[in-house]
Amino acid sequence: MRCMFFCKPKIKKISTSELKEVYLPSKKGNYFLDVRTKAEFSGRSIPGFVNIPLQTLSNHLNKIPKEKEVVVICQSGMRSSVACKLLKKAGYEKVTNVRGGMNRWF
Repeated sequence: MRCMFFCKPKIKKISTSELKEVYLPSKKGNYFLDVRTKAEFSGRSIPGFVNIPLQTLSNHLNKIPKEKEVVVICQSGMRSSVACKLLKKAGYEKVTNVRGGMNRWF
């Protein structure tokens, strides 16, 4: 019996380098989600990312396509980790967290 009750959902993690070199150039099949506040997002963001703040994410799941890989970023990686768990619970299969978030973006 593999993980019937207490398993944590497996969430893929990538570095900001992988985001820049692999994910952003081939946007096909990916949905880029920034879960920081609107103020943080308007101050500095990555082109192609859609801003849905973490505190409102559960109310906007209908905007996020389930058939795409959802790549999630925040400021440090904490909120994006929470967002990834929320997305997994909501039935999203392909969810990726950007380690270090915007703090590591260069």
